[in-house]
Amino acid sequence: MTYKETLDWMFSQLPMYQQKGIVALNAKLDNIIHFSSYLGNPEQKFKSIHVAGTNGKGSSSHMMASILQEAGYKVGLYTSPHLKDFRERIKINGQMVDKGFVKDFIAEHKTFLEYHKLSFFEMTVGMAFTYFAKEQVDIVVVEVGLGGRLDSTNIITPEVSLITNIGLDHTHILGDTLEKIALEKAGIIKSGIPVVISERQPETETIFTLIARQLRSKIVFADTLGQLEYTTDLLGDYQQNNMRGVVATIKQLEHFDVPERAISEGLKNVVANTGLMGRWQILQQNPLVVCDTAHNKEGLQWVISQIAKQPFEKLHIVLGFVSDKDVKGVLALFPKDAHYYFVRPDISRGMDVDILQKLADSEGLLGKTYKSVKKGLKEALANAAKDDMIYVGGSTFVVAEVV
Repeated sequence: MTYKETLDWMFSQLPMYQQKGIVALNAKLDNIIHFSSYLGNPEQKFKSIHVAGTNGKGSSSHMMASILQEAGYKVGLYTSPHLKDFRERIKINGQMVDKGFVKDFIAEHKTFLEYHKLSFFEMTVGMAFTYFAKEQVDIVVVEVGLGGRLDSTNIITPEVSLITNIGLDHTHILGDTLEKIALEKAGIIKSGIPVVISERQPETETIFTLIARQLRSKIVFADTLGQLEYTTDLLGDYQQNNMRGVVATIKQLEHFDVPERAISEGLKNVVANTGLMGRWQILQQNPLVVCDTAHNKEGLQWVISQIAKQPFEKLHIVLGFVSDKDVKGVLALFPKDAHYYFVRPDISRGMDVDILQKLADSEGLLGKTYKSVKKGLKEALANAAKDDMIYVGGSTFVVAEVV
């Protein structure tokens, strides 16, 4: 198969959570453990940092990779989902995995993958870990896909674990309270391995402390530490919380020399070093156009407070969601005096624009519907004056169509 045919096969033959939702999940580790054993247990051939959390785990993972690169290490980075190119998920020092490796890996193992009915995510984890082992990286930053305890990445034994925060997202899978979700995320805490919590929350602090104590793991709440002030090229005030957790995690690494300069420069050069997109990303000025991948209540609260701090005459919001989110609850957060452009991301789970418009209308958010994200943005640009602001978001998949 060509590279394109390989990707088409991966996306179509095997269920993918981003497209199919809960039916794509295989909530146990048996398959990935079997696959990893078949591959020669590549996860045992590199050191790693494991990152979980409801919001901020992607930004935090990229920050850590950037810092470790600045310290002179060969750094693997595994994240999900991708925005434009599947290979964004698997990088070394900011460079995406070669198309040839993706193609050859699937060709070599296709019979096994089909016979054992591995999920899209399971095969991608196996591919990434094999690539990092082959390339003999010094360390890999591994972002959890969903939850933690039963996530396919949870076969690694990291040097340190990071849990950014806990919010009500994927409640139909992880549980309907912060405490239940915290238990799932805490599943990445390993015996004797330190764990850092970026944000202390009253509902979850006791759970993390108790599990860490049971496993004899040192626990660090980053927001209780006195730290030097840092700046980052990732825009948005919410990145301050992520930076605290990242710096605390880096300082728990025992076998790596990471000078203060590497921390400072790494945080300033995240985008250049890692290619991260979609976090309060400015697409243009005059009018100001910003997109962000925040897609749940906690993430969108941060983003909306950030919007409120921007100077603008009128606010235009291009908004779309996937259908398995608590969209009505999220819409209540949005400002009622903005002009709305309701769009559907181009995936099967994309929420129908007429349904979205009715939900928005019930919350006092008025606007028109558009058949695609690009048409909605085009109309917003046509209507906006140079001193206005346009925000594009609601879903990772909406942002993927504009960056």
